[in-house]
Amino acid sequence: MSPTKTPPKAALPELVELARQIRAQSARMVHAANASHIGTCLSMADILAVLYGQVMRVDPARPEWEDRDRFILSKGHGAAALYSVLAERGFFPREWLRTYCADGTKLSGHVSHYGVPGIELSTGSLGHGLSVGCGMALAGKGDGRSHRTFVLLSDGECDEGSIWEAVLFAPHHKLDNLVVIVDFNKIQSFGSVKEVLDLDPFADKWRAFGWAVREIDGNDCAAVSESLATLPFEAGKPSVVIAHTIKGKGISFMEGQLAWHYKSPNAEQLEKALAELGVSK
Repeated sequence: MSPTKTPPKAALPELVELARQIRAQSARMVHAANASHIGTCLSMADILAVLYGQVMRVDPARPEWEDRDRFILSKGHGAAALYSVLAERGFFPREWLRTYCADGTKLSGHVSHYGVPGIELSTGSLGHGLSVGCGMALAGKGDGRSHRTFVLLSDGECDEGSIWEAVLFAPHHKLDNLVVIVDFNKIQSFGSVKEVLDLDPFADKWRAFGWAVREIDGNDCAAVSESLATLPFEAGKPSVVIAHTIKGKGISFMEGQLAWHYKSPNAEQLEKALAELGVSK
């Protein structure tokens, strides 16, 4: 598969605005549902904005379009952010976001594909998304299709052995239609990644397994956009972006704080968060 240039869709200011709306919508949703995982939603907002605003070939009017790029949010606990970007891009009405985590509704607390346009795979049990992504990429190659498969992983998820089986599998099969992005915010459920299970030297591991690797500031839309402008990074190799991010990015009192892996903002905290983001309640 030779490198191809993806035509830009949204301009940089639009991507920054989309990331801001993802953060605001996610904060509203987690507050209303008294749910968790706002920190991880905030850290990956810029990545989602660039993927859905510029990089991926998707059509909200045709969510089942055969040649669409596939996206898997392997860290399915960040569902609120994915639902937010899908609503902002027009896959379903924004009003649906108000039903997040409510009994009997489509937008469950972990990503669910059932009845939700734009969702390829239900996720939440960590470590599975990359294996499914490898399967999608392999099937695409076998069928001679042009679509790419994008998988967004968490750093803590890379503790899972199943991730590294898939990391071995993809280069062996020359899956250069597969792109992995690791949201490396350095905090997982019970502490820092370095304390729980140190991944370093992280980039070197991927290179040793046969991947083309780039490291970027994952909270900089321009850097994310530049890194994904030409895919694959190397013909015949899967691509991985190690995106260094800040958990809770964009809301000062949440940034870098383990507690916001679980906590839900109360009314006062939501108001402060939205004010910092520059949006109304």
